[in-house]
Amino acid sequence: MNQDGIRHVCGFNDCYSLNEDELVICVHTNKSIKTVTLMCNDPYINGCSGTDPWDGAPVQMQLKYELKNEFIYSVTLKPKFKRIQYYFVLSDSKEQCMLFEDGVYDPEIMNKKVIKHFFKFGWMNKNDICSHPKWVENIVWYQIFPDRFCRVGDNKSVYGKKLKTWSVNTPFGRHDLFGGNLEGVASKLEYLKDLGVNGIYFNPIFCSEENHKYSIDDYTKVDPDFGTNESFAALVEKAHKLGIKVMIDAVFNHSGPNFFAWKDVCEKGKSSKYYDWYFINSDDFNKKGSTEDSRYYSFAFVDNMPKLNTNNEEVMEYFLNICKRWVDEWNIDGIRFDVGNEISHAFIKYLRKNLKKDYPELYLLGEIWLDSSVYLQGDEYDSVMNYPFLQSVSNFFLDETLNANDFRFKMNYCYSMYQRQINKALFNLIDSHDVDRAISRVGSYDKFIQMLSILMTLPGSPCIYYGTEIGLDGNNDPANRKVMPWESIAKHEYDDTLSLCKQLIGLRRKYSRLLNNDNVEFEPSDSRVVTYTVNGKDTLKVTINAQSDEINCKTNGDILFSYKYHDGVLKNGGVIIQKLA
Repeated sequence: MNQDGIRHVCGFNDCYSLNEDELVICVHTNKSIKTVTLMCNDPYINGCSGTDPWDGAPVQMQLKYELKNEFIYSVTLKPKFKRIQYYFVLSDSKEQCMLFEDGVYDPEIMNKKVIKHFFKFGWMNKNDICSHPKWVENIVWYQIFPDRFCRVGDNKSVYGKKLKTWSVNTPFGRHDLFGGNLEGVASKLEYLKDLGVNGIYFNPIFCSEENHKYSIDDYTKVDPDFGTNESFAALVEKAHKLGIKVMIDAVFNHSGPNFFAWKDVCEKGKSSKYYDWYFINSDDFNKKGSTEDSRYYSFAFVDNMPKLNTNNEEVMEYFLNICKRWVDEWNIDGIRFDVGNEISHAFIKYLRKNLKKDYPELYLLGEIWLDSSVYLQGDEYDSVMNYPFLQSVSNFFLDETLNANDFRFKMNYCYSMYQRQINKALFNLIDSHDVDRAISRVGSYDKFIQMLSILMTLPGSPCIYYGTEIGLDGNNDPANRKVMPWESIAKHEYDDTLSLCKQLIGLRRKYSRLLNNDNVEFEPSDSRVVTYTVNGKDTLKVTINAQSDEINCKTNGDILFSYKYHDGVLKNGGVIIQKLA
């Protein structure tokens, strides 16, 4: 019997509380395994001695996810006494084996008088459950890069830089300013409401000489290039009246060069009381240029972004108070943590414990680009930016040798990384200020619409990067940060794309509860026609024709959205979303 790849950990994402009553148990196997039976019972059913006889009652596990090289079987239990002891019986077409905590055994182990290392989940403690604010599950986010979104008035930079002409055709570099401001954002809130989004994620809004504001000099003040603390408070209030949540960017991994603590260090050296707020390895820390020489640690060797020591209790306390100030002053709904995997776990745990105590509905989002399960165990972030989703969806359209099975395996991978409740809050995206825009990445309008359709019909909390709703193009920084062409939008030059995006967002909002669950079934296929259903009270079926030929696509219910579909034929590059009868 092939025993390769058979594994389970009693904890993390293999065994966890879904809520106060339900416990999820998953086991990983190779693809020769045909059935898995969970043998489980209360650990003390026959006594509390380690030598008392014990055996479990059988519960059949279901194949939940198929990946390229493995199966993941799962079952949800309701342990009567909030604890469970268990082991697994795995079968291929001919043989069986047992999986205990210390390894895989032949079935004869059950007849031997030896101590058996069964798995045991000690207790379903409420405080250990990974949870998030429920409102996040119904949000369609819209990301705004303030300097490039909208400018109202004759704005002038306080940093003495000349503003560029507001046009998508204006040549510009990484450090140029266009003068977008909060007044401009406030003037477009009705536009966002009409688009259908109900959450705004702002890139940093605090004092910084850079247009991106990721080198922050003062965490207590809105950058005067954008407005004032009062104008941001008014913007949030207006957004809330329109039913729009607001999340801001927290840059706690590093500070800017004029942050008071770093300035003090530069002036006083080791005698500064803030010296240990940073990672300084040389007295030469005033030197300019790349930090590859390790004179001090910084973000990505950028000298004007010195790395903060988030292991330091004073740093933790300072930024906890900063977060509390933001919530109290502006009534924001969420905080996104920049470079979220380089901040200490201790810091995020400290923030969560203290922030959730006073603001239980505050959403804490981490910027992490890879498997983030270690940060999503209930005591750190509520969710993370789902870049594996972005990469997997993009790669399917970039590499036309991939088929629908490959897509199915990758989507299953993305959702198998996390606990089921986390999947409902994953911050799904297809582009952002850190990557090339979706339409430029895949180089096709059809593929772009198909990606948008996938974004709006799979579990998570989808996000539209400003301009994506009109198909704004642009390769990586700085081209992905061009200004919004408001004059062209007003002239209806983007109406077709805008209409398609509105339809998809509207569909997502209408069927949010259905689409944001884990009952997604992908149809196996070695073609490039991706088909999946989302099942619940209703069933929605999504068909993506990513192959070169058109296909016959019969409908069996109401058509909720279609692109390049007519009279039962779905052309290449087309999409159809239907509610099955």
